[in-house]
Amino acid sequence: MLSSSQGKLVRNGEEKKAVICIEGNIASGKTTCLEYFSKTNNIEVLTEPVSKWRNVRGHNPLGLMYQDPTRWGLTLQTYIQLTMLDRHLSPTSAPVRMMERSIYSAKNIFVENLFKSGKMPEVDFAVLSEWFDWITHNIAIPVDLIVYLQTSPHTCFERLKDRCREEEKVIPMEYLEAIHKLYEDWLINQTTFPLPAPVLVISADHDRQKMLHQYEENREKILAASHV
Repeated sequence: MLSSSQGKLVRNGEEKKAVICIEGNIASGKTTCLEYFSKTNNIEVLTEPVSKWRNVRGHNPLGLMYQDPTRWGLTLQTYIQLTMLDRHLSPTSAPVRMMERSIYSAKNIFVENLFKSGKMPEVDFAVLSEWFDWITHNIAIPVDLIVYLQTSPHTCFERLKDRCREEEKVIPMEYLEAIHKLYEDWLINQTTFPLPAPVLVISADHDRQKMLHQYEENREKILAASHV
């Protein structure tokens, strides 16, 4: 149930829960990170709702967007904005929520990239931006920590080839480089958009075993967000 607080709608009781968002490029290792922390008591892990993006009443807007981003970018990103908002607002009994990406990166990285690369018409970008601004001004979407899995585009490209997801077969290196630059400018250089939370950077170019060790090393820093 939503109630009003300081002019913004908030889900009752949810403002007391810690929210940690795992951010990073495609194939930066977010799934491995979430799987690792899912074994921790009192943490609810929410992955990106990709299955929803692949099937909206029988349609696959994710696949359509990769095939023809100019035509289907607005369609997919509108739905992503809705489903990510639902992820942020869904009730949880756990004291800590860990999310794969966020409504902020959906707009600041992926919508921005479609527009900057010339694949999204200016009117579509304006409509999505208006929606995002209304949502973030009128609904409380608290984030306590962003964990940025910093990965080179080359590493991501090699991992993509290994995992062979159908929609990702058409992703070129240039796309990963563009996404990387947007993430760096937002979370590291802080030259584009306001940060909704402090950022913890974890170098994520390593193999799975080394990454699991990194998550163990950073466990206390990450979970400290629940005590802020």
